[in-house]
Amino acid sequence: MEERKWYAQRIEEITKGFSSQTDQGLSQEEALNRLNQYGPNTLEEPPSRSLLSMFIGQLKEVLVLILIGAALISGFLGEWEDSIVILIIVVLNAALGVFQENKAEQALKALKQMTKPHAKVLRDGCVTQIDVGQLVPGDIVLLEAGDSIPADLRLFESASLFLNEAALTGESVPVEKDIRILGTDDLSVGDRKNMAFKGTTVTGGRGKGIVVETGMNTQLGKIAQLLQETPPDPTPLQRQLARLGKSLGIAAGVIVCAVFLTGLVRGENMVEMFMTAIALAVAAIPEGLPAVVTIVLALGVTRMSRKNAIIRKLPAVETLGVANYICSDKTGTLTKNEMTVTQLYAMNKYIQVTGTGYTPSGEFQDNQGKLFSVLKDNRFNLLLLGGVLNCDASIKKEDKGYQVIGDPTEGALVVVSAKAGMLKEEIEQKFPRLAEIPFDSGRKMMTTFHNFDGEIKSFTKGAPDILLSRCTHLLTDHGVEELTDKVSNSILEVNFAIAAEGQRVLALAIRQWEQIPDNLAPDETENKLTFVGFFAIQDPPRLEVKGAVRVGRQAGIKTVMITGDHQATALAIAKELGIYHNGDEILTGMQIEQIDDEALKEAVNKVTVYARVSPEHKLRIVRALKTQGHVVAMTGDGVNDAPALKRADIGAAMGITGTEVAKEASDMVLLDDNYATIVSAVEEGRTIYGNIRKAIQYLLSCNTGEIAAIFFSILFGLGSPLTPLQILWLNLVTDGPPALALGLEPPEKGVMSRPPRNSREGVFAGGVGRNIIIQGLVIGGISLLAYWLALYWGKTVQEAHTMAFVTMAMSQLVHSFNLRSMEQSLFTTGIRSNKSLIYAFLISTLLQFSVIFIPALRGVFETALLNPMDWLFVFGLCLVPLFTSEVAKLLDRIKARKKDGEILV
Repeated sequence: MEERKWYAQRIEEITKGFSSQTDQGLSQEEALNRLNQYGPNTLEEPPSRSLLSMFIGQLKEVLVLILIGAALISGFLGEWEDSIVILIIVVLNAALGVFQENKAEQALKALKQMTKPHAKVLRDGCVTQIDVGQLVPGDIVLLEAGDSIPADLRLFESASLFLNEAALTGESVPVEKDIRILGTDDLSVGDRKNMAFKGTTVTGGRGKGIVVETGMNTQLGKIAQLLQETPPDPTPLQRQLARLGKSLGIAAGVIVCAVFLTGLVRGENMVEMFMTAIALAVAAIPEGLPAVVTIVLALGVTRMSRKNAIIRKLPAVETLGVANYICSDKTGTLTKNEMTVTQLYAMNKYIQVTGTGYTPSGEFQDNQGKLFSVLKDNRFNLLLLGGVLNCDASIKKEDKGYQVIGDPTEGALVVVSAKAGMLKEEIEQKFPRLAEIPFDSGRKMMTTFHNFDGEIKSFTKGAPDILLSRCTHLLTDHGVEELTDKVSNSILEVNFAIAAEGQRVLALAIRQWEQIPDNLAPDETENKLTFVGFFAIQDPPRLEVKGAVRVGRQAGIKTVMITGDHQATALAIAKELGIYHNGDEILTGMQIEQIDDEALKEAVNKVTVYARVSPEHKLRIVRALKTQGHVVAMTGDGVNDAPALKRADIGAAMGITGTEVAKEASDMVLLDDNYATIVSAVEEGRTIYGNIRKAIQYLLSCNTGEIAAIFFSILFGLGSPLTPLQILWLNLVTDGPPALALGLEPPEKGVMSRPPRNSREGVFAGGVGRNIIIQGLVIGGISLLAYWLALYWGKTVQEAHTMAFVTMAMSQLVHSFNLRSMEQSLFTTGIRSNKSLIYAFLISTLLQFSVIFIPALRGVFETALLNPMDWLFVFGLCLVPLFTSEVAKLLDRIKARKKDGEILV
């Protein structure tokens, strides 16, 4: 199919062809019809693996192939019963592996769907946000800095619009776009200046375009057809476990050879020893561990999503557990993000505004509390008019109330103007925007040009201190007057007083023009302004943040506020939330500019509030903290925040106000833009990592017990205490279910009252490696003791095997409860709080007893019925791991208390 040259067509032709309008877009009904016609705006992915392919993959494992070979050899030697049972166990093991692998794949697939990007479109003449997948040809898309282009667009409106097209063209420098028709010659993607392509990003300015291609028909889709999606990279923990698996494989090989040779030296049957050695090799390696880890990570991340934290990159889960610094933005993260104009100020006059939130209802009152008509006062009328014209936000009425589309601060300006009867849609039609200089975090200003009945006026809004430095005049109740230094300082004092109350202040200025300047460079146009007034905007602190900051502090996590707001505003909020304490320091963006990296590195440990900073400063702050050895989580929402988000150990993008660029650069997305969500995610991250270590400790200590019991029994000339089939059965019944259940353990008491773990620690740190050996020797020792005593008491070999078999299985299952907490007693944590572990214990116990009490299975597994005294003795031995673990935990707690200087009673 020949590619259409959209860049060579007039916009009128394109809109007519799609039955769309640039000022209305499509109707919802038409958009739904086209979605059925064209399909979703998504890229095709390779089909997921079938259950059969997963099953075959399980059978291709080296150890499984060895086991199948052993079954064939066993059958060749006439042991058909053993051969059949081995193959049944292989199939059951593979089925369990498929179940775990499929569960992990489904969980990861669900996670992939959680961060669907959105686009702002015109539908039925109203601006609305929809999933990118719902876009159809003919949709009108609105673009601004930080947006990711959702489909291939033909641009028809552009204001200083720059796009980063490196993903398609390799051109690292942002490309300026315009809307002129290009020739009909074939042009490369990089030369199509009036087009915006899916997968590229807006780095500056704003614009509008009509969707011309979606899904696989986009330029990105054509590339995707040539590529096969690569699987996600393993996390550092998974790579660590892969290395561990190889090491265990080598160790298992050595041990198996040692057991086999020791058995031969001791005169054991060679075939029997071969089968035992093979079974032991399978049991020695926890082949289910990677699947358990993946499932625990995926399910943990799913739990986080329910708490409004979407993890985009699995390594972030591990990193969350070691974070000791959270650098948080103020607006919307520490505060409610319900920006509301509370005061209007023009020279020497304050007006109070009632009504909070985004509902456009409220009153204007003077200092005496009397109603004030802002439309009859030229200064306040102009202030409100400039506020609503100089912004890109809008408000929309929904079932749950009014919603701001766009920046919340700009939304507050639209709302306060609506309270006075100035509706944005009507005002924009009356005074259309002719040109603009978009907001830039470096300038902290935005300028728009408008047609006032043939006259051209520009409005500039921004930070008061910066804006005043560009003003030469001010508007008073007597008209326009010259702005003197004395008056300017008095205005700044007003600004400081309002900011000290924890409110944000936006200033507005105006300028008259004969014509729109040819050069819209900020330095040329944003000067010789006339100051009009202030908007005082309040964003109250979130109620839950104060508690979250306190919890973070107890967990060894220092919270730092980084904001572009005024120092006094930032300090007021920081004190109220408990971020700033006596003795802490404050740094402003200007001060950061004046010091070098070495000085900043020395300062960051004492600073808890950074005010008046730009996104570029954030990057320097992150670098300085990381050079001091801190593990840093950083929040951000703008396109310029992306470098800092990438540089941080954990980049957390805002889900509501965050740009698509910020989200792409982040490891985590906060769906509610709430600081408390980060602290909750840290707790979950610590819990997940702790649970994975518990699963590892359980599996390896059980495997160590099996190896120790068999090796020492053969070494002492007692033969193997377990038959090959019993070893394989243990591997099937006692490994997977309890290990997975431990991975679902709820957070331990006190998980957020201990400092973060060292990021360089391995999974065996903190005594885990020592505990694996000790616990394995205990389990192996009591199983060997049961076997030896049975022989000593004159019981048959089958009865001795059964006593060792039951002791090994039940002691491992009991041991799983020991690992619910590395520190707390089981009687403190309780048994019932992890129902998954109880179910795993009961199911595994039932399966274990079935091979003893069901006659047919008893014959296959060579077990025997035990008398009541034997059962009593076996159950007594099974409680030994619980007793030894409780004693070890008690001694550790006593040692810890002595270390902390506590007096023991």
